[in-house]
This record gives sequence, C-alpha cells and structure tokens, in this order.
Amino acid sequence: MNICNCFRPSSGRYRRRFPQRRLSLGEYRKSLSWSKYLVSSGGEIKGGGEEEWSADMSQLLIGSKFALGRHSRIYHGIYKQREVAVKLISQPEEDAALAAALELQFTSEVSLLLRLRHPNIIKFVAACKKPPVFCIITEYMAGGSLRKFLHKQPPHSLPLEVVLRLAIDIARGMDYLHSQGILHRDLKSENILLGQDMSVKVADFGISCQESHCGSGKGFTSTYRWMAPEMIKEKHHTRKVDVYSFGIVLWELITALIPFHDMTPEQAAFAVAEKNARPPLPASCPMAFKHLIKQCWETNPDKRPQFEEIVAILEMFKNSFQEDPSFFLFYNPTQKQKIGWCFPRSISLRRSASLEA
Repeated sequence: MNICNCFRPSSGRYRRRFPQRRLSLGEYRKSLSWSKYLVSSGGEIKGGGEEEWSADMSQLLIGSKFALGRHSRIYHGIYKQREVAVKLISQPEEDAALAAALELQFTSEVSLLLRLRHPNIIKFVAACKKPPVFCIITEYMAGGSLRKFLHKQPPHSLPLEVVLRLAIDIARGMDYLHSQGILHRDLKSENILLGQDMSVKVADFGISCQESHCGSGKGFTSTYRWMAPEMIKEKHHTRKVDVYSFGIVLWELITALIPFHDMTPEQAAFAVAEKNARPPLPASCPMAFKHLIKQCWETNPDKRPQFEEIVAILEMFKNSFQEDPSFFLFYNPTQKQKIGWCFPRSISLRRSASLEA
C-alpha cells in the first residue's frame, strides 16, 4: 500500500526519532483502514478562506501514534522542522450524518484554536481540510497527559506545592478560556498536557463551544467520570460545567487516582446524576482543598465559583503556604466563611490566638 512520502520519515535523524517496529495483525488491519487518511498530494490547500491556517502537507512528517479517540488518532510529528502533535480525524464513509457532524466539529475546533493565545492553552500550528484528510497540527508536549503523569505516582503522594502549581496553571488556562466566552466541556486529566519542564496546557477543543451557542445538552457526548450532573441529564448548561470538571481534576491531583475507578462510566454517571455521588475525599486531604473541591462540584451550578475566583484562591493558598508551611495543617474553613477568604489574614489571626493562649 502506497502512503505519500511526505508523511513518511525519510532521513536517519527522523528514523531515530520515530523508531519502527513490526505491527501485530490487529494493528495492521486498523492501519489499513486508516491509511487513506495519510494520503495527500501535498502543497498548500487554497480556497474557502482557509489560507490563514492551511498546512503545507509536503512539510509534514508523521511518526508514531500516541493517543486515540472515538474518531481520531494523534501522532507525534515534524512540521517545518519543529516537533508537533498531529490529530487525524476519520470521516466514516458509511455514515453521512456523522461525517458531516465531524466536519463541523473540525471547523469549530480550528476556528477556536485560531483565536486562543495563552501560555496555558495548547498552541495551534496549522490544519488541513481536504477530504479524506482532516488534521489539526498543534505544538507537541513531551511530558504527555496529566493522566499519564498521575498514573505513575503512588496514590496520595503528590507534594502540595506540585498540586498547587499544576492546579493554578490549569485554572489560569480555563479562566482565559471563559474570558473569551468559550466552554471547554471536556476538561479532564487526559486533556491537560505537560511539558518536560512540567508546564501545563489545556488541550482538545473538539467539543468546545461559544457560550452564546451552548445550551441544551441533548445529543452531547463527553466523558462521564468528569461530567457535571446537568450535562449528564442533558439539561441546559453554562460555563459552570467546566468548574465541576475542574473539581474532579483537583481531586485527581490530590489522590493520583481515577475518579469512580470501581464503576463503569455509565454507573458513575448514574451515581452522580441520580444519587449526588462524588469521588471520596481522603482523610489526608487538607481542609482548604476539601472546601474548594466541594465548592467546585456543587450540584447547583450557581453555587460553584468562577475560575477567576478559583485562581485567586489557589494563589492565596500558594502564598500562605510559602509564608507558613504549616498553613494546610491548621486552616479549617467554616460554612460561614466566603470562598474568597483572605488566607494570609487567617495566618495572623491564628498567631494572635496562640499568643493570647
């Protein structure tokens, strides 16, 4: 089977970067079904107002696959001599309605990525829309997903300073996204990418939308373990669905576990939507984090904080912890305290109380 040479690493340098191995029979059959998406005549794609983002496919080299979704695969690649991630989108020939929906999803994702410029949001490089090839090229994050990183950690072992650093960067990315009027709608540890320096990027905007165009959750597909109850019930939803998902991600950072690991996704969805269940918070979790996590995954979306508030809270956690390493040992928020409580002031209050005693 001929696959266009512009997609095949040819030099020794790229062969070393993308080592080859023999495929199993199952992998070979899957490769055959996907090979048509790796065929291109090369050159820039013109027309339709796409020039600003069209990829020069003759400059793209595709290496090994490192992630896959229901209708997509993501490959490590080289584009114009820089490392990139290449998302290929499969359009099923036998389902015209699904093919059209995936094309709309591709167009929406590209239009959103074109607008986004933030250090904690994945950087768009180029895209190709020339059926049967649909691909999106973004910067490559060598550290892989946050889920992959957490999987390597013993449960409940991540240092609090690392939890804070990662959580703040995720929240900053999401705060920026919401400031642009965009809902992510699939925030989870698999869609948070890490650099070798542990830099954080929120990624995968395949089912994101403008808040003004988001409404009913009917026919919407996300990831049940991270989904807010109103989305599971296919009710009207707002940006607060991302806050709920962030609460689950923060729980992941604290525990290094998969939420509802002892349930199927469907069981988890039923438990959240019908039983108001949430992943159990460990006794070792500091009260400061417990309070914030519970605020984020409140059943009533109106009671969840905005990301602007979450960023401020986490930064106050960080500053308080740096000022007094025992901060997380004594801070115990009450129901009457507002979520924006001034944490450095709480330190001075504790110290005054100890002097009076």
